[in-house]
Amino acid sequence: MTTQNELRLLPWSGPEGKPCYLSTDDKGGYMSRLADNIEAEQLGTAAELLKQAAEVLGDEHAGPESMQLLAKELTGALRDVLRVATSRGHLLAGSEPHRI
Repeated sequence: MTTQNELRLLPWSGPEGKPCYLSTDDKGGYMSRLADNIEAEQLGTAAELLKQAAEVLGDEHAGPESMQLLAKELTGALRDVLRVATSRGHLLAGSEPHRI
């Protein structure tokens, strides 16, 4: 039986927002590569959004609508980046020998 630590958290949610996991020994398989590509896109989007945030926050004429949109987009990007970090942390923890 596969334990929770052996599962890869995927960069998308399932029905009702529940996390999706992948159980495979093939790190180069289709689903693993798909997850890697989506994670790379999510991280790239977050980096671009960070640049945009600096511009909006530096604009003294930015109104409340711009700030609200920025907060909404940053929230989504932060959620994605946190999921990527969690997934990669689990992958690292599962591949490294335990140290005492």
